[in-house]
Amino acid sequence: MYLGIDLGTSAVKTALVDDTQRVVANRSHPIETLSPHSGHSEQDPRQWIEAAFATPDALKADHPRELAAVEGIGLSGQMHGATLLDADHKPLRPCIIWNDGRAVAECRLLEERWPGLRSATGNKAMPGFTAPKLLWIAAHEPEIFAATKLVLQPKAYLRLILSGEAIEDVSDASGSLWLDVTRRDWSDEGLAATGLSRAQMPRLVEGCAPATRLTRELAQRWGMTKQPAIAGGAGDNPAGAVGIGAIRPGSAFISLGTSGALLTPTDAVAANPERVVHTFCHAIPGMWLQAGAILSAASCLTWAARLFGASEAELLAPLGQRPQAPSPVSFLPYLSGERTPHDDPDVRGLLDGLDHGTDRSAIMQAVLEGVAFALADCRDALASAGIKVAEADVIGGGSRSPFWLAVLANVLRVPIHRFADGETGAAFGAARLGRLAVTGETITSVCTPPRRITTFEPDRALSEAYAARLIEWRKLYRPGH
Repeated sequence: MYLGIDLGTSAVKTALVDDTQRVVANRSHPIETLSPHSGHSEQDPRQWIEAAFATPDALKADHPRELAAVEGIGLSGQMHGATLLDADHKPLRPCIIWNDGRAVAECRLLEERWPGLRSATGNKAMPGFTAPKLLWIAAHEPEIFAATKLVLQPKAYLRLILSGEAIEDVSDASGSLWLDVTRRDWSDEGLAATGLSRAQMPRLVEGCAPATRLTRELAQRWGMTKQPAIAGGAGDNPAGAVGIGAIRPGSAFISLGTSGALLTPTDAVAANPERVVHTFCHAIPGMWLQAGAILSAASCLTWAARLFGASEAELLAPLGQRPQAPSPVSFLPYLSGERTPHDDPDVRGLLDGLDHGTDRSAIMQAVLEGVAFALADCRDALASAGIKVAEADVIGGGSRSPFWLAVLANVLRVPIHRFADGETGAAFGAARLGRLAVTGETITSVCTPPRRITTFEPDRALSEAYAARLIEWRKLYRPGH
């Protein structure tokens, strides 16, 4: 038995997986995000631990025998967060998470201090990454910066609590802007540019490697017969790639979680930071992920549900299974700024084309289309790096909506595939990494694609209508507005 724990933005999701790769059970526990100022986004690390412990607690109550047999644990998590710890490994402040936009000036400063940043990291300095946040802390909270003895991303902090050791995998580390992605090692030059050193960084491992073990106390708490090995694990999107077997060049997938991304594995770095194409190490040794990333995807549905005072299911049901034509309303999904291709943390969302006849369904369809158009921008950015997307699998909570997947197929003009358990992709991928850390099996024998249950094919006439609408949609973007 294997356990995959995904520390997401809105919840911790845990999957219990057996030796046949069947998901025996899933459990989830919510997480709250705080915004003390406009453009700021933070979470309390103590809440992560409460949520992460609550899920195995629930599994023990319902599946004690299966949980007792767990041999390996894999961790996945939201990337880019800055968790600052003191000499006793206690958090000094709330974690500044991935969609925080405060460190704009610090990005410019970091690139001035480190001219080789883009060539080393394969990325452009953006406020969401970890390194600029540390420069912001140094400038605005110098006493906290001075007390910082260890900097961890969210998943690594969870591992510290689970095992007592500070360890990070290279996929998550490449989202920090301190990793040389080709060498898969910390850059001393990059660390020095932010006033840090290797002494304040966790030890690095590959995602499928055994990293440490669960503490004896926690193994006893969850009734486990042994102290399971904990794998290196992965950032959420690399873990999702492992979960759907996206481990070879030529495959592509879309993540429709709180944020969104269009990703494809490569066997060499194919960076294009000028078009805001992200480069991350894959959780698989010798592989990388190239990605276009958007800051708001399924979170746009959450926003709409709050706006209309209805559940997401109630809002989506009237739309049916597929669109007949583009909505007369247009939506820019930039609720917390945008990454690919704009790198604009100050831009905000927009509804355009409203009139007296506009109803809720027209707005909801526009919300889904706006996210799809943003992913079309990601597709074109990847194309500028020489990467063509011919088809794509979809994971994340948004994959539950057939209407949304039909929109994506027609906007991107490629077949879109859905899996049976696509919304638990990252936790399932983490469980696979936990298995590899224990068994030493070949990666290809474990990381196989799950069965696709539905394929959404583009319709020629509808795709052409969306292509025309995409041209007009792009005209709505105004930098910083």
